[in-house]
Amino acid sequence: MVKRRIEGSRAIVTGASSGIGRALAVELARAGAKLVVTARREDRLATLAEQIRAEGGAVATVVGDVTDPVVRQRLVDTARESYGGLDLLVNNAGVGAMGRFKDATADRLRTIMEVNFFAPAELTRLALPLLREGTGSMIVNISSILGLRGVPYNSEYCAAKFAVQGLSESLRTELIRDGIDVLVVSPGTTETEFFDKVIEKTASPAWPEHKPVSAEVVAQQTVRAIRRGRHAIIPYRWGKVFHWLQRLSPSLVDRLMTRYA
Repeated sequence: MVKRRIEGSRAIVTGASSGIGRALAVELARAGAKLVVTARREDRLATLAEQIRAEGGAVATVVGDVTDPVVRQRLVDTARESYGGLDLLVNNAGVGAMGRFKDATADRLRTIMEVNFFAPAELTRLALPLLREGTGSMIVNISSILGLRGVPYNSEYCAAKFAVQGLSESLRTELIRDGIDVLVVSPGTTETEFFDKVIEKTASPAWPEHKPVSAEVVAQQTVRAIRRGRHAIIPYRWGKVFHWLQRLSPSLVDRLMTRYA
């Protein structure tokens, strides 16, 4: 594992107006990174930037939707123009939906894939020239424990996060000679607005109650993983248990999942 210095690094963070993205932006800024942050909600992005600057950090904002190619280009251009390059790309922006696959429309699937997979994939492609010139460059993809095991009522979201996992593994080997590393973060239940902001909710399973972790804990563990050159982390205790159970006995997890299908 390559030890990485965050102080002085130049980073893009998407989906930075709330939740894990916001916490990551704050944590990276406190560690000395210079940031370009983006989200659709201009007021929240402005509040975030105000906080970072008040704490002595450097931040530039780009308001917009990461599914828009123009916004993605502006992110890369801003990193180049504001800081002279890019060392960290944090693909965090995401959206979900809940309900049975058979009851959904094609639009729901396309929207989720656009935000969770196509947008980060294309932003990564666009950022590669700058990352190749960067120092200790790393792509950080915020996936989900549901990118390691599919569950009912979240089929489209699971599919998108599985795609993120596959892309990340492929890029890690493709880009090693370019000096670019890839970290995949797979959070479990986290205290964010995510499930309050799903694009559609037609049904949901009655999952057992699990105490969520805070977005700040996920951010702290992610920054620690960046420093240590980790390739994958699951910043949630029950998520780790779930993942190992899936690896040891997929058929058992299948039977458990059918209780909630």
